[in-house]
Amino acid sequence: MKIEQKVKQTLKKIKLNKKEKIIVALSGGKDSTVTAYLLKKLGYNIEGFHINLRIGKYSEDCLEAIEKLCKDLKIKLHVYDMKNEMGSGMCYLRTSIQSSPGKGRLKNCAICGVIKKWILNREVRKLKADKIATGHNLDDEAQTFLMNIFKGSPKLSVNSGPITLNMHDEKFIPRIKPLFYVAENDIREYSKKNKLPVNYGACPCALDSYRIQVRKFLDTLSKKDKENIVKNFDKLLKKISKSKDDKITYCEMCGEPSRNNICKKCELMKIV
Repeated sequence: MKIEQKVKQTLKKIKLNKKEKIIVALSGGKDSTVTAYLLKKLGYNIEGFHINLRIGKYSEDCLEAIEKLCKDLKIKLHVYDMKNEMGSGMCYLRTSIQSSPGKGRLKNCAICGVIKKWILNREVRKLKADKIATGHNLDDEAQTFLMNIFKGSPKLSVNSGPITLNMHDEKFIPRIKPLFYVAENDIREYSKKNKLPVNYGACPCALDSYRIQVRKFLDTLSKKDKENIVKNFDKLLKKISKSKDDKITYCEMCGEPSRNNICKKCELMKIV
């Protein structure tokens, strides 16, 4: 299969060791599901990790798909329940943040993304994992690169790529993206062909974000155009990396890795 060859090449490029403990961030969607399926099929040592956002029926369907996947793959699943761990589900937490002074214009996905990244790094570190694998694909990366270009901040892409760069700290777990060079439509087709348990529904909270606007633009382009965007990003990455100084410090409030005195998650939640 073409998709499997691309993933093999990507894993070879980042020199992933089969003895390493890899935690796959599972959302219940096609991308993370295919990521786990292929890593297991290729003989890597993986476990699953899911953040239950408690977004009603959508979250229930996601968890059901994930539990079936992990049972089929015979891998251990770790579930972080937001309501149990943080006192509320994502919807209540997000609306509380948006009702705070100066934060009403923050988009749903931006808030959710910051909080999920914070949870993922901290909880996976407790599991003593060597790497976190996510389901980011070619379309996602083309979107991110263009978003940063449009914002006039190409340096924000410096830590992207098939594996995180310039982030070396004992508290930070490196991220890998096995599907980095694989198109979204190919992943959807692969997941259906292999009859993988996937929730194909969209998150009900993803209503309006800058990424959605960029995605709609990219959907008008061919797969070849998207591949060229990511290839050009690869060429620029080394130059961008040399000009980027990623100094890691620890958040004064939670102690997690941060580029500033207070991390993005605590900045969002400090007055909630």
